Amino acid sequence: MTLPDLLERAVRRNPGAPFLHFMGRTYSYRAIFMSAQRFAAGLREMGIEKGDRVGLFLPNVPIYASAYYGAMMAGAVVVNFSPLYSVEELAWQVEDSGTRALVTVDVPELYGTAAKVLKTSTLETLVVGALAHMLPPLKSIAYRLFKRKQIANVAWDEATRHWSDVLGEWDWDAWVDGEPHSPARIDEQDDLALLQYTGGTTGRPKGAMLGHRQLSLNAQQVAAINPFEDPSREVFVGALPFFHVFANTALLNHAVAAGASIAMVPRFDATQVLGLIEKHGATGFPGVPTMFQALLDHPKLKKTDLSSLKVCISGGAPMPGPVHERFEAETGVRLVEGYGLTESAGVVSVNPYEGNRKRGTIGQLVAGTEIVLLDKEEPAKLAPEGEPGELAIHGPQVMRGYWNRPDAAADVFVERDGKRYLRTGDVATMDEDGFLAIVDRIKDMISVGGFKVFPSQVEDVMLGHEAVKEVLVIGVPDEYRGEAPRAYVTLKDDADIGADALRGWLNDRVGKHERVEKIVIREELPRTIIGKLDRKALRAEVL
Repeated sequence: MTLPDLLERAVRRNPGAPFLHFMGRTYSYRAIFMSAQRFAAGLREMGIEKGDRVGLFLPNVPIYASAYYGAMMAGAVVVNFSPLYSVEELAWQVEDSGTRALVTVDVPELYGTAAKVLKTSTLETLVVGALAHMLPPLKSIAYRLFKRKQIANVAWDEATRHWSDVLGEWDWDAWVDGEPHSPARIDEQDDLALLQYTGGTTGRPKGAMLGHRQLSLNAQQVAAINPFEDPSREVFVGALPFFHVFANTALLNHAVAAGASIAMVPRFDATQVLGLIEKHGATGFPGVPTMFQALLDHPKLKKTDLSSLKVCISGGAPMPGPVHERFEAETGVRLVEGYGLTESAGVVSVNPYEGNRKRGTIGQLVAGTEIVLLDKEEPAKLAPEGEPGELAIHGPQVMRGYWNRPDAAADVFVERDGKRYLRTGDVATMDEDGFLAIVDRIKDMISVGGFKVFPSQVEDVMLGHEAVKEVLVIGVPDEYRGEAPRAYVTLKDDADIGADALRGWLNDRVGKHERVEKIVIREELPRTIIGKLDRKALRAEVL
């Protein structure tokens, strides 16, 4: 079953059922399905063919769902782009994926970035949705007035000065004004559905190739563990960004598979989330640890009625024990941890929503999933019995490989007993009850509030400063975000610049989640015996 099939099934069951609650306006399953069909028709009319890539550069707004499922109805491959991307990051991923059409909204920061990429890259079409058209009437009027003021007060470059002309050419409402066509023929076994970019300790991010089968089955694996008697009556809090693989499966596709609805916000805001829970009687809340910490810190938490919440699910980063215990004690809501990664379509394991669970673990495997623990030094061998090992996963949700990177795919897969296992880079243990615990990380990536930051990318930007000679970026503990990037640099002999000035220069050129909390200038950085910069030694010294 493809993802459009899941959406159509939800429509057939109850076409008028609410799907998305957004800023006081509700969209039914039928409404999203029809706009998705029309978007698919528009793509085909402009020459998008089966297998072409269509990008989504969007926050959590209703047209995300329409464009996501609509692109797949047209046989296209969706490419998710983080709204936090800089122009350079967005342009690089557009080129790497071969994205032909990009969907965004008329929020100045997003539209300005996308317009620059349209002008300077091989991107062919920019489809721009008007946020005001997605709001209830009164909020729509207020937003339009505010937007005019915002545009007037922003100094745009040549790519964005002709704002009204560009919107007129690529307006979302006009794009979906035609008649829906029959969907493209999709083979769930063979056809790609999504390129979800991830990365590693070196080099550029890589596009994990996820097919309709991987995404559809993972959504159904998650839906299968729901203890709810009637999942269609559930309301999920949509604070996780849809472009992230965790939200894509555990929130958006999960809701469609179950027929549930999502009370969504454009981005996480603790005040808005608490209000949504009360207003819509939210029953499930998937989030990252920093979200639960923010709710605990909010003065309105104790005054908010959380009685409708049945379970909260934490993923994306390790949940600190004190936060876990305090959240349950102060709210009375069960909080369970899960685990997944981009290459597994989102979800591998989760603690039970009811009954026995174990704090500090990532729970038990979802149905149809198998793991082995590999020797940390020799991944061709199993770890010694009873000892931690590198977690490797086999299951229907595991990706096919990396986009145009067969070399990288070869590095992350290992064959055992005729099965292909995905190496995660995480060191784990499994107890007698099948509960997994992550005890270490092999990879150097930094987890900032659930977002992955890759040190080499930040280092590449830092090296673009004329005064910088060498740089190493590591993650340091952060009470709120879990980890934060910090840069250690050496300067060229004639350089005359301070750490604060360097930090400002760097943070203006990277995504928000990649911004360093501090720059430390040193005379020298640690090296290996053969002269390479030694991140491991630096981390050991600092931490």
